[in-house]
Amino acid sequence: MKKTTLEQIALLPYMLKWLMLAVLVAILAGGASAFFLASLNFVTSYRESHPQIIWLLPVAGFVVGWIYLKAGNNVEAGNNLIIDEIHDPKNTIPLRMAPLVLLGTVVSHLFGASVGREGTAVQMGATLADQCSSLFRLPNEQRSLLIMAGMSGGFAAVFGTPLAGAIFGLEVLAIGRMRYDAIFPCFIAAIVAEQVGLLLGVHHTHYLVSLIPEISVWTLCATLIAGMLFGLIGMMFAKSTHHLTDFMKKHIAYAPLRPLVGGAVVAVAVMALGSQRYIGLGIPTMIESFAHPLPWYDFLGKMAFTISSLGSGFKGGEVTPLFYIGATLGNAMAPLLHLPFPMLAALGFVAVFAGAANTPIASTVMAIELFGPSIGVFAALACVVSYLFSGHTGIYRSQRIGRHKTLAATAEISTAVVSEKNH
Repeated sequence: MKKTTLEQIALLPYMLKWLMLAVLVAILAGGASAFFLASLNFVTSYRESHPQIIWLLPVAGFVVGWIYLKAGNNVEAGNNLIIDEIHDPKNTIPLRMAPLVLLGTVVSHLFGASVGREGTAVQMGATLADQCSSLFRLPNEQRSLLIMAGMSGGFAAVFGTPLAGAIFGLEVLAIGRMRYDAIFPCFIAAIVAEQVGLLLGVHHTHYLVSLIPEISVWTLCATLIAGMLFGLIGMMFAKSTHHLTDFMKKHIAYAPLRPLVGGAVVAVAVMALGSQRYIGLGIPTMIESFAHPLPWYDFLGKMAFTISSLGSGFKGGEVTPLFYIGATLGNAMAPLLHLPFPMLAALGFVAVFAGAANTPIASTVMAIELFGPSIGVFAALACVVSYLFSGHTGIYRSQRIGRHKTLAATAEISTAVVSEKNH
């Protein structure tokens, strides 16, 4: 009893220390995300009212690519650099990562690239957090925890989902393993960062799921089938983006020319379609997917534009495009599976992200935060199945395999490794 009491007393300084550090990181991450979201709203409105600006997208891509070549070579890896630094702490993340990714993403949205926003918020949060770890001279192990808190804060502030943001920072580092040693700072940072954003006037999109059916044999089976397809699409998105990135690097040695070429392709495609439907964040289309049937090919259009944009080097994130892809895919599948449009759009919204990012728990919690607790059972099933069917790939190349997704996968991968060594 005496030992236990001493242990709890010793815990108080630890909690006080990390409470103070996490709150500081949250204020920085929440403030940076609020400024970022305000900037995105401004440039999106400008682009939509001046559609001809899309013709400048190749030039904008070249300029941002040149700036990264001259000043950001050591931070171009973005989220992958952050994940690597958490796994193997070596050097403080350069402060210039934050303004560079902010500039790159805002420019991408201004001129019409199809990119997201989570990558920017996470990178800014992690970068600012690591400056604090340097300021307070934290050892490497504690640096990792603070960087994770910064990731959670950025994610939570940009999407308005504090619980999902906290779990994302714990879950995204490795497939099949969560970092519980960072659970306190990540939750504090995510909760406070989201509140900081709200205090600074951030308004998050509300999605109305008007109908969720009762749990039955068919609704569960249909959700399972949908989860399989969501996972396959998530895997296809991740692999296609990686393949295009590798292709561009192999065939275009001068980095600034890659977004110039990709921007030209996107600009021509947008003008040929005569629509901005598949560029930017695409939030209006996502809202539509919860209300009424959409063209079945919308998810393919968004995939093509986003893969072209990210694969050629435009800055931003993958998550919001994945929300779009999932919501519109769910909308298209609803009549086939005899489920309500709003429900399946909501499941696709989170489940494609779960498969592509290998974050089923964060995605399930996000569904509950965004759409209400009544969708929880269906969201959990869809996200877990999507996670399984997306394989051992993902949008973050630095994500490691902490534990294989199934015993069958463990045996298969081990056999492949042995076979490769023998050859």
